[in-house]
Amino acid sequence: MKNLLKDQVCLVTGATRGLGQAIACALIEQGGIVYGTATSDNGASAITHGFKRIEGYGHGYGCVLDVTDAHSVGNLITKITEQSGAPLVLVNNAGITRDNLLLRMKESEWDEIMDTNLKSVYRLSKACLRGMTKARFGRIINISSVVGATGNAGQANYAAAKAGLIGFSKSLAQEMASRNITVNAIAPGFIETDMTHALNESQRQAIMKNIPMAKLGAPEDIASAAVFLASSMANYITGATIHVNGGMVMV
Repeated sequence: MKNLLKDQVCLVTGATRGLGQAIACALIEQGGIVYGTATSDNGASAITHGFKRIEGYGHGYGCVLDVTDAHSVGNLITKITEQSGAPLVLVNNAGITRDNLLLRMKESEWDEIMDTNLKSVYRLSKACLRGMTKARFGRIINISSVVGATGNAGQANYAAAKAGLIGFSKSLAQEMASRNITVNAIAPGFIETDMTHALNESQRQAIMKNIPMAKLGAPEDIASAAVFLASSMANYITGATIHVNGGMVMV
């Protein structure tokens, strides 16, 4: 199916590579007008250049955003609204890692994760809700993680933030359901990205033993779930968490 998101204004944070890039491209391929964010001008230019290679149904633009800064968020939403209309599909994907055992974890490593991976979702969602409420339509999709459901040694900060996204999604879904605004989460398992490419063969094999499908996922697997949740096919789904992990965790 094509043009599921024809002329729908979409915002995807953290779109320079990996999951964010795949999600943004999939939304464009379905007819969306997509804004993908980076943290630098060079990153934004690279996003724009990459989008031009796939345009045909929708259109894409790279832009600079600091998800930890409320003014940066507000300015971007204003810019998008003036240029294309209020973003009615928001994919909160931007995130970082600061892995460490809790006994060694610096407070700054905890705070950076919470600010970038969790509080940013509060900032972006709140900034987009005005336009969504006015349109009486909206789709907010939060990218969580399998570790938000299972935990992971050395990632107490990251797992806490990703679990927080699931609770946030359920709560906001209840608040906005009567306004035809859905809020859902996607929890990826191990996906072929820059981080998994850095694993050695023994590490990859150890991971595979815990995945019934015996393979890592592709960024496109997450992108397909995002397209589904953003489209009319998911009109009656809100407050849900879609686990895309090859059977690694069955919730």
